[in-house]
Amino acid sequence: MTGGLIARLELELASAAPDAVVRLAESLADPARDAAILYYGSTLRTGDLSGILDFYRLTRHPHRRGVRGLVERFLWPEVSYHEVQIDGALLRAKVATLPLARFRRAAEGRTLDTTIWARFVQPTQRVWSADEAAADAAASACAAAVVTAARYAAALGPDRGVSAEYWAALFRKTYAAEFRVEAVGRADTVVSADVERYAEILPLAWGEGGVEFDARGDTLCPDKTGLPGWRLVSLAGKPLNVARLAKAAFTFDGAARYAAWKIERHTGVVIEVTPFAERFPLLAAPGTWLQLRRDRNVRRSNAIDSE
Repeated sequence: MTGGLIARLELELASAAPDAVVRLAESLADPARDAAILYYGSTLRTGDLSGILDFYRLTRHPHRRGVRGLVERFLWPEVSYHEVQIDGALLRAKVATLPLARFRRAAEGRTLDTTIWARFVQPTQRVWSADEAAADAAASACAAAVVTAARYAAALGPDRGVSAEYWAALFRKTYAAEFRVEAVGRADTVVSADVERYAEILPLAWGEGGVEFDARGDTLCPDKTGLPGWRLVSLAGKPLNVARLAKAAFTFDGAARYAAWKIERHTGVVIEVTPFAERFPLLAAPGTWLQLRRDRNVRRSNAIDSE
């Protein structure tokens, strides 16, 4: 891969993240195991650290053994939830962990999965790395994700149009293919958050990905010969997401605390996370649901009485 796209992305990857985010990443890192940690998602775009911070922890080698390790070879990543005090403020992080080599393979589009390249074509910061070689490897994998996404954007976008039209077509398709709570229209906000950035990286990525194109002003016309097909990827999207959700029900470390925070944030109901719930979140779920229902009924009753 030539230097143009890598150099452009390195400006983002190496850009200064908030100190609290960097310190949180440092607290999550295991130098003996990890290669790099990437920070991405909505909190990176908005700067609002009161929500869930999203990280990808890229390891040097798989570290799980036994049945769970075997499952994670096919249904990656491993997901965990963390709460860390930084300068008196409680930060919350959802961490996806997988080997760097597997991340690179998915970023290159060598699987049916969209989740890596559709996310890491978006702005990303490298908030921790073990060494320079690991930092470079993570940057190269992110560049591969951008190239893959750009090739699909050319395939799914119009015959002729401006950059935003190609990216919008891509994100609408990936949102529709994945099992998401957000409406497909939410995909348009991804590009609108930084239209100039996406316009800058598209021709660079097409050049790296072997996509021939004509450019007349802001209007682009890619040659669609040899571009990847979408049908099989689209059909695999939701089944893969559902399979991962089913796996996460048994392997999501910190699931009870994560669910309690989500419930409190959206309903105002405080759920006590007992040691039993922490260890067996699925078994504790019915009790949590009953508590949530009781609290809602009490609030509804109090609201009626106060009228």
